[in-house]
Amino acid sequence: NPNTTELKVDLIKAKATIPIDIQLASKFSLLVKPLNGYKFKTSEEFSNLVIQTENDYFELGSCCILAEKNNGDQAGRLIIKNDIYDLECLVCHQKLVKIQDEFLNLPLVLEQKDRISSAFKNFTSNLTYDLSVYKNIFDKLDADFASEPATVRTSLQNALINSEKGRFFDFLDEKMQELEQIVKSFSKVEHKRHGFYFRTQLWNIIMLAPFMARTNLKPRGYAGDSEMMSMIYANDYRGESTFSKLMHKHPIEQPAAQAVRNRRQAIAKIICQIKDNSRKSASRNRKILSVACGPSRELGDVLLSADDCKNLNFALLDQDPAALLEAKESVRQIEKKLSTKIDVDYLNESVRTLLAMPQIEAKWGQFDFIYSMGLFDYLTPPAASLALEKLYQLLKPGGEMVIGNFHVSNRNRYYMEYWLDWVLYHRTEQEFSSLLKNDSGAEIRLFFEDSKVQMFLHVTRRI
Repeated sequence: NPNTTELKVDLIKAKATIPIDIQLASKFSLLVKPLNGYKFKTSEEFSNLVIQTENDYFELGSCCILAEKNNGDQAGRLIIKNDIYDLECLVCHQKLVKIQDEFLNLPLVLEQKDRISSAFKNFTSNLTYDLSVYKNIFDKLDADFASEPATVRTSLQNALINSEKGRFFDFLDEKMQELEQIVKSFSKVEHKRHGFYFRTQLWNIIMLAPFMARTNLKPRGYAGDSEMMSMIYANDYRGESTFSKLMHKHPIEQPAAQAVRNRRQAIAKIICQIKDNSRKSASRNRKILSVACGPSRELGDVLLSADDCKNLNFALLDQDPAALLEAKESVRQIEKKLSTKIDVDYLNESVRTLLAMPQIEAKWGQFDFIYSMGLFDYLTPPAASLALEKLYQLLKPGGEMVIGNFHVSNRNRYYMEYWLDWVLYHRTEQEFSSLLKNDSGAEIRLFFEDSKVQMFLHVTRRI
């Protein structure tokens, strides 16, 4: 649960004010504990819930206490009665979001369909029909297999996937190319409008594929979270049905997904070189910083023996606490496998902190190697430029920095934007290399991973 010590929370009943402590139970409910000895009754109602932060004051209205099993010193679960609020957003980010507010914009949203091109409407309608036909056939075959023993059912489903995957994926690839031809001349605003229309029409199809569902729903609030990366790394079949398994697998077999797997290997190769060099001159540790580290699976590609863990200090930075927990688990698994300890610091910091912090090297120290595989795909040019300058300050003399970014040639761009609601800043080589104002004479070069979708800016700080 997030730290709620900065929140002052009171329940109001008649003229009484009851101070309470809260913990997030779910997105829409809170666990509560009285702070003044008040004894709650099950189903007890209150006229108001008041939450104060340093800068804001929120009144959530009528609420009540529900019984909660095994709740320790908590009095029960609190729910709001007359409105639906995103309590996770309120507790974690001090922002009040009323779920019903989406209905206020409904007339404007409905009007958007009148501004969709007829060619795009026809394409979307035909695609929806075609996919429904495919789904019906696959579902019928799944139903035919349903009464078989589990091992037989799995074998039959695998045979069906193996026999039909090629033709089905060819169909989807053809539709991707058709989509590109229709939308490639659209403006940014038109892409956004048509993408929303597309996903609305195909929502039931999209939600069947675990990967597509996660990129669209964004349970952590952003695309490209560590679970999405894990799905790409796994590159396997997931879903409840044959159709959903195929729909899940198709996007993670695309060149853009392969680039994500390739960049992990590229970074691991560089860290291995640093590791080997550290063995030759064991007089000092090599400090390595991963920015927007995600699950840090690349460490498992590098640290293959107890000796590999010597003379290396890792700092893993991410704004997402869940991602840092996954990174900690990755490290724990390596330590367990190798029966050794790895020198790791975990930094729960955001890009905003990075950009705003003066004299950042005084707080974090300096590093021999800094890398960021996916962060810069989401940064505007001004933010990306400032972030590069800040990271450059963190390099030791002679230190190296490798930053990834998707190239404009990514042929999955519209697939990602329209199907997955995953929008990136694609850049040319010139746009990428010019982000770093090279006043210090740093050595700069660009290189690509094997699919040529992802490029890397390699910067060496002058000694």
